[in-house]
Amino acid sequence: MIKPPYLNPGDKVGIAATARKISLSEIQYAINTFTEWGFEVVLPEGLYLQDHQLAGTDAERAAALQSLLDNPEIKAVFCARGGYGTIRIVDLLNWELFAKHPKWIVGYSDITVLHGHINQTLGIASLHATMAFNITPEEERQAAIASLKEALTGNPVVHTLNSHPMNKEGNASGVVVGGNLSVLFSMMGSVSFPDTDGKILFLEDLDEYLYHIDRMMMGLKRAGKLTHLAALVVGGMTDMRDNAIPFGKTAEQIIYDAVKEYNYPLYFGLQAGHIANNLALPMGVSATITGNTLTFG
Repeated sequence: MIKPPYLNPGDKVGIAATARKISLSEIQYAINTFTEWGFEVVLPEGLYLQDHQLAGTDAERAAALQSLLDNPEIKAVFCARGGYGTIRIVDLLNWELFAKHPKWIVGYSDITVLHGHINQTLGIASLHATMAFNITPEEERQAAIASLKEALTGNPVVHTLNSHPMNKEGNASGVVVGGNLSVLFSMMGSVSFPDTDGKILFLEDLDEYLYHIDRMMMGLKRAGKLTHLAALVVGGMTDMRDNAIPFGKTAEQIIYDAVKEYNYPLYFGLQAGHIANNLALPMGVSATITGNTLTFG
């Protein structure tokens, strides 16, 4: 797996809106933060376009991202926010120049599409981390913001795997893949879906009905995507929904039941996903699990 170069003061970085619409006021703090870090921020033409919920039409969003991918001077592309829409443009993109001049693609949630596609088809690492929309002055977000900077500038990435009654502790090593469960499920069967055999699979999700979580886990299981993992690590399963007649299990219990027959390590509660303390996870990068520590290589 190819790692893009780490960032240094003076490097250019871009912001792309691949999904839901964005305004300048919503990302101004992020722009200021990146500037304070010593980076020159490049905003592509069409960043603030709107097509109903989306940040412009598919063609417009793809063109804005393409301009950043093709620019060899830009060392990282921060996705503005998630929502929905990235899967609609991934096949409109030309990755030829990006492959010659890799750069860090940063985001989570809907950006799981880009992580999967870049890791699987190009063999290039990316960064599952907080996005421009989430970079705000609230104290609760500062750890995530600091984690983003540390990962982008080449500092070691080491996270604690919290204790949980359903953890199946053990040692493991493998490339980290995955991201948002719902988005990952929508990619299944496509070239963008990551090979999970021998990998450390990371999953998180937001605002899903519990029976949807069960359906997606059963779908992944029946497709053989959960059978031969090196380990499964679960982040935030945030703001889950239920029906008037309860499903009867939490999201964590659903996931546990889906994989309990397998012998690989299983950890819940990693501080990553749709939570304020959304720590940076290099995707497509080898990592090891030793006891309660996840260390990226």
